[in-house]
Amino acid sequence: MSKLKIAIQKSGRLSEKSLELLQECGIKISNGNQKLKTVSSNFPIEILFLRDDDIPQYVEQNVADIGILGENEVWEKNRKVETIRKVGFGNCRLALAIPKDEIYTGISYFNNKKIATSYPKILTKFCQENHLNVEIEEISGSVEIAPGIGLANCIFDIVSTGSTLLMNGLKEVETVANSEAVLIKSHNLSGEKQKILDKLLFRIQSVIYSHENKYILLNAPNEKVKDIISLLPGMKSPTVLPLAENGWSSIHSVIKEDEFWDIIDLLKEMGAQGILVVPIEKMIL
Repeated sequence: MSKLKIAIQKSGRLSEKSLELLQECGIKISNGNQKLKTVSSNFPIEILFLRDDDIPQYVEQNVADIGILGENEVWEKNRKVETIRKVGFGNCRLALAIPKDEIYTGISYFNNKKIATSYPKILTKFCQENHLNVEIEEISGSVEIAPGIGLANCIFDIVSTGSTLLMNGLKEVETVANSEAVLIKSHNLSGEKQKILDKLLFRIQSVIYSHENKYILLNAPNEKVKDIISLLPGMKSPTVLPLAENGWSSIHSVIKEDEFWDIIDLLKEMGAQGILVVPIEKMIL
């Protein structure tokens, strides 16, 4: 049977999260990223550990069938690959940063400046769209030190928390694009490998749904049940069970985690008590 070859980052910010995702999908992986490749013992998949900026090329050339990497690398390399879906982690932004003591006067500030970056194609496109005349200094790694050593006036790089910028005396002034980890695939996937990919995508979707949602249980007076379930529609419909105490019911539902805090006060005003919010391990729709 064919094995689906998936390329993930050998080390760095997406490596551990990519492995965690595969493991949450029930895929057993031995030896982690200590090898250049490894094979799952319970799913027809082979994992290749590569530099993230090499993954688009390997997928385009069918060395790997699919890959997990940041959108920023997909945009920068501009290879002939298909982005299938976002995978729920690796959020960051591509931003312009300048020395913290500089006064930022707007995007025209960058005219006639020298900008250090590892993403020259994305930066070039942005500058052209905004009619900026800049000099681009392409470097790999440690972009933040460029202004401090006189290599450039400012930088264009990925930013997560911004702490690295602060440590190097820089401040973020313009967000060019928001990026997160995505799954890409080759345009030349065989029918057999596509079936394996479909199974993997089903598992990934179940894991992502479980991360985004929580199981909620609460007790409510019967006269408020209709109002409460209007706030908690669930996947199809909430479960309502009678309690031993007359006039009360238990309501079970699913709610998006980022919506819970917006409606908690409304639930309490409606008389909801004993509210429990429980993580979901897997969620199949």
